Amino acid sequence: MSERDNEQFIEVEIHGPGCPLLTCPSASETSSLNSLVLQFEYENGRRYHSYRSGHYAFPNDEDELDRMDLEHHIFLLLLEGELHLAPLSDPQRILDIGTGTGIWAIDMADKYPGASVIGTDLSPVQPSFVPPNLEFQVDDFENEWTFRRESFDLIHSRLLLASVSDYPKFFRQALDALKPGAYMEMHEIDPGFETDDNSIPSDSSALQWSNLFFEGCEKINHRIPSPEEYKTMMEEAGFVDVKLKVLKRPSNPWPKDKNMKRLGLYTLTNHLNGLHAFTVGLFTRVLGWSTAEVEVLIAKCRKEWKDSSIHAYQRVIFVYGKKPEIPSS
Repeated sequence: MSERDNEQFIEVEIHGPGCPLLTCPSASETSSLNSLVLQFEYENGRRYHSYRSGHYAFPNDEDELDRMDLEHHIFLLLLEGELHLAPLSDPQRILDIGTGTGIWAIDMADKYPGASVIGTDLSPVQPSFVPPNLEFQVDDFENEWTFRRESFDLIHSRLLLASVSDYPKFFRQALDALKPGAYMEMHEIDPGFETDDNSIPSDSSALQWSNLFFEGCEKINHRIPSPEEYKTMMEEAGFVDVKLKVLKRPSNPWPKDKNMKRLGLYTLTNHLNGLHAFTVGLFTRVLGWSTAEVEVLIAKCRKEWKDSSIHAYQRVIFVYGKKPEIPSS
């Protein structure tokens, strides 16, 4: 049994409405649940969250948590060690939506010890020993937010793809929770399989996988936007000075550049370790595939992703915008 699996989550913060087996007061941001025994669900050999069961297509077991921490390292490489791009000045309150293992929130709490940092997620899988200025809450950001209006200096999210059904509502609620002049920042991945030199074969299994992934997300009303759409939707919600940065991360160590080659190696490890998690729930529940069919496709994709003659990459999206200093009339 792993250290994470062995942890006892005695007190959990539940944020907002829709909490199972209890009534959550909407007048406060959180309500404590003492001695709550949290149950997980198991399917196809993977562990999933039980709060808002089925809302998020990916597991929360130890293998997936380790992969999430590797993903954090990949994002640090992409941003040359930075945790965010938005220009912050002495932030007092920071919100991390869909915090996962909590690793970004922990790093932010260390970087800004004077700030109060909140990390929210459907799964209470975060560590117990964290900086004193950090707290984690069980929360579904798709519900109506109950955070204080105009209280955050930064709202951050990373890799919410396949879990957002209403982006305009998401951006509106974030805008309402930000102080005037404060920032929202999103870090996302376009799961498409792309190349600039036509080296992806026409019968590519990885290309088939990415197309099916988009299809599955569409069927559960969690359509994945294009990079440019994130910027447009933020602007339509009322954000100003919205900046979009799109970087490429190679699918394996095919590039000649040393730094890109290293990035490709980490990305390949991430894909090989995470492909089952990305695939099995969505393909069996939504697309009607059998477990055996999923395993065959995964095996083909793993073989293809390791082929350095295929110069493929994914686009990584960084977008941030500011709440206007003076509310528009």
